[in-house]
Amino acid sequence: MRRSSQDKPVDDLDVQGNVAHARDRRDSRWDDHRRERREQLVQATLEAIGRHGAGVGMEEIAAAAGTSKTVVYRHFADRSDLYVAVCNRVAAQLLPKLRSAIEASTGDPRTMVAAAIDTYLAFIEADPELYRFVVHSQALGRPATDPVDTLSDLVAQQVAAAIGVALQQAGRDASAAEPWGHGVVGLVRSAADWWLRAERPMLRSELAAHLTDLAWAGLAGVVPPQEAQ
Repeated sequence: MRRSSQDKPVDDLDVQGNVAHARDRRDSRWDDHRRERREQLVQATLEAIGRHGAGVGMEEIAAAAGTSKTVVYRHFADRSDLYVAVCNRVAAQLLPKLRSAIEASTGDPRTMVAAAIDTYLAFIEADPELYRFVVHSQALGRPATDPVDTLSDLVAQQVAAAIGVALQQAGRDASAAEPWGHGVVGLVRSAADWWLRAERPMLRSELAAHLTDLAWAGLAGVVPPQEAQ
């Protein structure tokens, strides 16, 4: 034990504990700052994509953020790290919309599938360059574990939930819902790619109706007639 300037005993352990606590608080504040700055840079990336398209480069992203590439790389390990963060932002925006659309479909299986397809297409139509950036862009590099695959899996899970309702109502084994969900996502994604390449030759509502008809034709084969509406 040592004494303070007022000759009062001070426990070294207390001093060390206070110092450690102060350091933890500072580190916590820096963690919050880093998270906030990363979110700002992701938002700047979205704005840069809106201005320059899916082929946007790191210099354009840095300019949109009002900073330099060096600063961007302080907050993201590499280009792939930024790409993953953008994909996570897209997932955070898209998945709640899918859930809400499915839940608002009053439990009718066909309407659920139609709502999920239309919501996915509406998301693409609202920002086609962002869709191209996430799904197809090589400009920022792609990590070994592609987050697009994860996003597709998450979307497929939402669709599978809707299909599972149809199978359960039909008294069928709902284990088929998972592969069906992935199949529907593959169907819609491929058709959406064509739709964008062809410069949207039909209305989104028309494309959604065509894809719903095709997807439901397969599902209706395992659902009794009264359920296949």
